[in-house]
Amino acid sequence: MSRLFGSVRSRATLGATLVVAVALVAAGAAVLLSLRANLTGEAGTRAERSAQAVASELAARTPLDKLSGLDAEDTPVQIVDDDGVLLAASEDLERISGTGTAEVTPAPARSGAGAGRDEDGDDDASDDDRDDDSLAPGEIAQGASYTNGTATVDGDTEDYRFAAVEVETPDRGRLTVHAGAPLAAEHSAVGTALTSMLIGFPLLLGVVAAVTWLVTGRALRPVEGIRREMAAITASEDLRRRVPEPATHDEIARLARTTNATLAALESSVERQRRFVADASHELRSPIASLRTQLEVAAAHPELLDLDGAVEDTVRLQNLAADLLLLARLDAGERPAGTRVDLAALAREEAAGRGSVTVDAEPVEVSGSRGQLGRVLANLLDNAQRHARERITVSVRREGDQAVVGVADDGEGVADADRERIFERFVRLDAARSRDDGGAGLGLAIARDVAARHGGTLTAGAAPAGGALFELRLPLAGADRGTPPA
Repeated sequence: MSRLFGSVRSRATLGATLVVAVALVAAGAAVLLSLRANLTGEAGTRAERSAQAVASELAARTPLDKLSGLDAEDTPVQIVDDDGVLLAASEDLERISGTGTAEVTPAPARSGAGAGRDEDGDDDASDDDRDDDSLAPGEIAQGASYTNGTATVDGDTEDYRFAAVEVETPDRGRLTVHAGAPLAAEHSAVGTALTSMLIGFPLLLGVVAAVTWLVTGRALRPVEGIRREMAAITASEDLRRRVPEPATHDEIARLARTTNATLAALESSVERQRRFVADASHELRSPIASLRTQLEVAAAHPELLDLDGAVEDTVRLQNLAADLLLLARLDAGERPAGTRVDLAALAREEAAGRGSVTVDAEPVEVSGSRGQLGRVLANLLDNAQRHARERITVSVRREGDQAVVGVADDGEGVADADRERIFERFVRLDAARSRDDGGAGLGLAIARDVAARHGGTLTAGAAPAGGALFELRLPLAGADRGTPPA
């Protein structure tokens, strides 16, 4: 059961069905109450009309045994005086309740009927003694009071809506006429509506549940396709595969596009790592093989040992291992230290001991790792020395909220098509390879990665003297460095 309702489809169907069920119950109750109130009001109106008709006859001095309203078959009528004594009732009335008196047999006529009236038929009491709610002789009270009850007429017992109307008769004083209208139509209509709801509501809920199940399943079908494809990618470890993208423009389509973008980035990262491992293995193989050969020759013929070559290969191997270790730390997301570094002093320090290097620098401070930034300048100077003819110029200046370090040489420069490619790992241009002194093509890649980790950029361009110009831009100390790119 928990697994069944653990899916989005099941929960959506259950939720929609419950909401519709609550709405239907509320609407059904409102309809039934409104229907019952309307039908009860109509019955009350019919009862009031019957009571008003009898009251009109009484006001016209019609004798009790001549009242036409007492002959109606479906309208039980009672006429009572101020003392609650039953004066007249409908024919065949056997039992009644809800009218204030349960009597169905009129009381015997009292002697001195009409007492309280003078010879002229007027009240003994003066007009000044009448209450505010008194009626003039022959006057019928406006409005009626209503009650619900039951009556048995000729053996049939039913529910009735009773209306009570007061009338001031000229000869009998204040009388109250109780007349009823059957509520059978109200009960029948309400019962029919309730039965229809009890039958129709479950059917409607079933239709809602089925439609919601189908619509939700259709809407979530692309999600299931994405899930299956991701499971297949995980099982096959083939990052070239992509999840299907629906032709819609909803959240699921955006999810599929984001998932494919993530897979593409992951594929690129894995491919980059694979190339990195392959290139590193290739680069490490050469100095290791050379060093092993020299050691094997030295072991067999000590007099042939090339000690300088062995030391050179060892240093080359050591430098390559240091570069690979630094790249690994950068790829792992190592954040630079937050110390203040004076780029002008750092540039002079790295340029010291290098011939034909001119430094033109103003004091500019940035925040970062002194060791890593020194490595950037060292790599740029090494690259410039391999390609410069006579002169290398290092400049440090401030531009707005950025520090700019430029390293220019007077060599052949870098072609426009290669100005981005030279920052890739293990890439060495043909022109550079002939003048290379043992580099593995990692210097510029390391320099750009360090610049990115410091919130800056490293670009290649043309120097005024015609050679290459590498510009390092870093935010000044205290400025917002932003989020380093991954």
